[in-house]
Amino acid sequence: MMAFPFMNSSGSDSQVPVGPSPSTHCPSVTSSLRIPLTLFYALFVVLGLAGNLLALWVFLRDRSKKGSVRVLLVNVALSDLLLVPCMGFRVWYHGVRGERWELGATMCHVVRNFFYMNMYISIVLLGLISVDRYVKISRGGVPLQRPRGLAMRCGWRTAACALIWALALAFTLLMTLLGEETPQELNRCFQYKSHQHSKWKGYRNLMLVVIFWISYGCMVLCYVKIAFKLLRTSKEKPDLPNAARYARTAKKSFFVLVLYTVCFVPHHIVYVFYIVTQITDTSCYWRGVVYQAKEVALLFSALNSCLDPIMYFLLSSSMRKQVMRLLGSARQDLPETAVDRAGVRLRE
Repeated sequence: MMAFPFMNSSGSDSQVPVGPSPSTHCPSVTSSLRIPLTLFYALFVVLGLAGNLLALWVFLRDRSKKGSVRVLLVNVALSDLLLVPCMGFRVWYHGVRGERWELGATMCHVVRNFFYMNMYISIVLLGLISVDRYVKISRGGVPLQRPRGLAMRCGWRTAACALIWALALAFTLLMTLLGEETPQELNRCFQYKSHQHSKWKGYRNLMLVVIFWISYGCMVLCYVKIAFKLLRTSKEKPDLPNAARYARTAKKSFFVLVLYTVCFVPHHIVYVFYIVTQITDTSCYWRGVVYQAKEVALLFSALNSCLDPIMYFLLSSSMRKQVMRLLGSARQDLPETAVDRAGVRLRE
């Protein structure tokens, strides 16, 4: 069987088994990515913490639009914020401890499963937001003007979010309880895992891939229809007061779709090949290639937690107003001499 020439942190060849099969001995496939993973996850921790704390502060502070999409955005921001400590453990594992896990097998399962739980909660909620916006625009905003509809709209969104969180937590708890480590893996976490003797785990991961593609399909369909409907309306009725606003909203819809595509699609393409290597007899070389590709693609998925606040800024008028207000307050708090000097430079 061909060996994959990865190096460990000391610079020598590492021959650490990565699967449960005693006949399969592959070298470590995480060492060559240790420094990039540490740096990127550290950056994502800082950006994700700052951006999502700001988003939650704005959404929870403004209670004037309880029946709007704000309910869904709050839950997306919460799931992204809960992803931050999981990335912090990644920084600790790859950077501080040199890819040596010392917190026990159970904690490894909790961190890894919690990471994916929050990632897929965000995926499903973002798909639900696209459906919510499409229904709202396709009905011309009429339901939003009915007084009785406020509690009902807020209620179904809250119920949907509660159901998503409950199912995700139950699934994560079940997978944590079933995830027994082999003695070879006691000092490792986030490493390649072979499921040739437990193929149900590979099929479980395929189920998550299916959930993503269903959400992605809904998102593409809804945002494309939203964009074309708004663009068509702005061209057919240019005299409408909101014609220019419709065109801007259509462009924002395409931006949100591109953001979702860049962050999540690469991982879920690579992840299919990764699962195939887990449940079939694959050489160490291809296991290493696919594993590293999966880890790089996973960085893009983690990046989404930092970029979601940009989406909130585009989708939520209350978010834009609060951020602009904060920027205005920060400018007013500057010393008068500094403001004067800035004005002089602008005039020059």
